[in-house]
Amino acid sequence: MREQIKDFIREEDGVGVIEIVLILVVLIGLVIIFKTNIKKLLDSIFEEINKQSKEVY
Repeated sequence: MREQIKDFIREEDGVGVIEIVLILVVLIGLVIIFKTNIKKLLDSIFEEINKQSKEVY
């Protein structure tokens, strides 16, 4: 029984998956929190791209 507990503690197969899931949760949370700021930034970037592309043509 004691050996099984030691093996269970040493086993790290699922740790990588848990780390990735936690990182994704944090990133999704940040996107939700800063959604309006990100949208404004992207809108201004694409507006500038469109403005400069019209100057080229």
